[in-house]
Parts: sequence; structure tokens; C-alpha cells
Amino acid sequence: MMIHADTSALVIGGTQGLGLAIAERLRAEGCTRLVITGRDRAKGETAAAGLGAHFLPVDLADTQATIRLVDEAAERLGGLNALATSAAATDRGSILDTDPALWDRLMAINVRSPFFALQRFVQRAIATGHPAAAVNILSMVVHCGQTFLAPYSASKAALANVTRNAASTLRHHRIRVNGINCGWMDTPGEDAVQRRFHGAGDDWLEKAEARQPFGTLVKPAHVAGLAAYMLGSGSGVMTGSIVDFDQNVAGAYPE
Repeated sequence: MMIHADTSALVIGGTQGLGLAIAERLRAEGCTRLVITGRDRAKGETAAAGLGAHFLPVDLADTQATIRLVDEAAERLGGLNALATSAAATDRGSILDTDPALWDRLMAINVRSPFFALQRFVQRAIATGHPAAAVNILSMVVHCGQTFLAPYSASKAALANVTRNAASTLRHHRIRVNGINCGWMDTPGEDAVQRRFHGAGDDWLEKAEARQPFGTLVKPAHVAGLAAYMLGSGSGVMTGSIVDFDQNVAGAYPE
């Protein structure tokens, strides 16, 4: 179904993993005006060519560049009415060993730049008087997170608050903002993280999935369907919603 035929979308972090899956889903549902972003130009241009999309490089550590990115994407597409923010840094650190530099880096990439990207996106939408929708990719760690994900968990919890607060502010402008708390997901980024931080071998995914209730990690294509739904008119007036997308239930304990 071409439910996104009228969608003009920017997917931040859309060159691999979940972001790319969201871009692919939007494209499959009729979105022909699409910009994806990432830090790796070669990877981004390859992904964009496969999608028939535009690629714009950006490092979310640079908030001013991220704001300019929104303007450039809007100019490329003749306007924007959909924003998905999927990129994040997941560097490890606990309450015992996280230093200020790591804290500031994760907050800049995971909260500050998404906040100001959303701000610029909605400023432009309000100026045009057109409805719009945004989705922030969050994580199940907003409920707590592992000990070694202290700054990452804090950053995603902050972005969850940004999501709801923005939704409340923007509803009278007919702009919807929702979020998805993703569980442990099978992505190229996660593969790199497992090898870099946890010394994982080539069989880490097989072992990890064998321990899961459904015998699999979360797959990007599954989450992409929900993200595309949140960005589309089929989700109606849905705003300020944050959906747990996982096989583990927050607050459940062994009996």
C-alpha cells in the first residue's frame, strides 16, 4: 500500500541497521522524497542509491551541523513532514567509571542533537502550517539498563522525556511525536559493539538468540513497521506514546 506517497522524510541514522530498515519501509510504502544521514559517506551513498534517496553526511556530536542538516534536507525535498531519529552512541560506562567526556559525548549525540533536530523540524512544519510526525528510537534501557550502560541509559531516558514533552507542546499544531523502546536488536552496529566491548566471537548472535524467549533478537524490519505506522496517517491522533518493543517485559521478575 502506498500509504506514504505524500511523505517527505528525513531518517537520521538511516544508512544501516534500524534506520536503514525504517527508510526501506517508508520507501516500500510509497515515500519517494527521502533523505538518509550518517557519518560514513561511502556507506551512505550506497544505501541512498539502493533506496533512490538522498544522502547527507552528519556527525551528531556537532549539534549545529545537525540543525543545518534539517534545513538542507527540507530544501532538497521541498519540505519535510516526517522525521525519524535512529542514530545513537552506545559507548560503555558505569556509575563507577564514566568520566565527564564520555557523559558529554553520549548526551550530545543521543539527546542534544535529536532535541535540536526535532526543534528545527517542527519550527519548519509550524511555519508551513502542515501536519507532521516524528518518531524517536529509544531503548528498553530507559527503565534502568545494565550497569555498564549508565550514561547511555540516562541519555535514552532523557530523550523519552523529550518525546513526551514535545508531543504535549506540539499537539495543537497537529504535529505528533512518538517513541519506540527497542530491545536487544540484531544490527551491524550491535555486532561491532559485541566484538569491541565484550570480546564476542563469530557465534555470539547464535548463542544470544538461543537464550531468548522467542529464540531471536529483535529484528530491524519488525520495528521499522511500527515506526512507519507512527509516521503515517493511519496512526491517527496517536502522540506522546512510547512503545516497548521487546520480548522481555519491564517490571516482570522471576517467580
